[in-house]
Amino acid sequence: MTINSNETTHEEVSTVSNTKGDSSGGKPKAINRQYKDRLFKFLFGNPEHRDWTLSLYNAVNGTCYNNPEDIVFTTIENAVYMGMKNDISLLLADTMSLYEQQSTYNPNMPMRFLVYTSMVYSAYIEDPDNSINIFSKTQQKFPVPRLVCFYNGTDQQPDQKILHLTDAFERPELSDISLDVTMLNINADKNRGLMTACQPLREYADLLENIRRAQKKRKNIEAAIDDALDAMPDNSLIKPFIIANKAEVKRMFITEYDEAATLEKFKKEYLEQGLSQGISQGTLQQMEKDARGMYEEGIGPDVIARILKIPVEDVEVILGLKKAQNHLS
Repeated sequence: MTINSNETTHEEVSTVSNTKGDSSGGKPKAINRQYKDRLFKFLFGNPEHRDWTLSLYNAVNGTCYNNPEDIVFTTIENAVYMGMKNDISLLLADTMSLYEQQSTYNPNMPMRFLVYTSMVYSAYIEDPDNSINIFSKTQQKFPVPRLVCFYNGTDQQPDQKILHLTDAFERPELSDISLDVTMLNINADKNRGLMTACQPLREYADLLENIRRAQKKRKNIEAAIDDALDAMPDNSLIKPFIIANKAEVKRMFITEYDEAATLEKFKKEYLEQGLSQGISQGTLQQMEKDARGMYEEGIGPDVIARILKIPVEDVEVILGLKKAQNHLS
């Protein structure tokens, strides 16, 4: 089941993509549904390739499950809360795993995971097949949550980092809520043990790195993508699927690149205008960084404006969606 609206209501929260295995062999086929997600979800949140999802799960958890059909995807499909979407969530054995991929370091991931986890567990509770009654006098049992953020940005980050929800609170020592997120660096030169344990993840990381390198030489993102795809080894697990969906994969990369290029085009005007109105450079640069990070993760300009407490027009200028006018607050 999937949610059909982009506005999340109480009823919609209980609707998830609860799909169990039905994969088939044979040569790879192009997907026939409209994907608007990152390549990470395209690869590891795809029911057609539960074997890759299982490989990732085993690598992260140090387990050795061998039946991909045991995976139940519990991702909240198309549900948007404050412009944010959950990448992947899945149930296997007694563990509920929530996975997010980030190309920008975001210390607010624990708060986002709190929202995502609430949505996923609400759906789990409301599913009659699970026979959960949270009003019962008997302690109800739930799958163990595992919250993982996969980071592949260009800023230097360690192989692993634990992000704490309590860091977001004014007085963390008084908090009754505790939630930790494990951030794993999945750039090509990081977490070698994890990469060795999950071949699809290693190939995904290598592809991203090769695109970055090719882009420096070619200066044209589309040509760089073509070069990187052509250079993928023939024995690659993910290559047949990538090539079968080449147009969609290229669209994902080009869209991300175009957003970044447009931002660079207009941010100088934005910075100059802000300085002329007495806003400090440090404040403007932090505002730009925050807005860009939120937008890259799917948060809409109107929501970003409310968070940063600036007009939505200013956010659109920061993001390169509108040419700077004399309206910066």
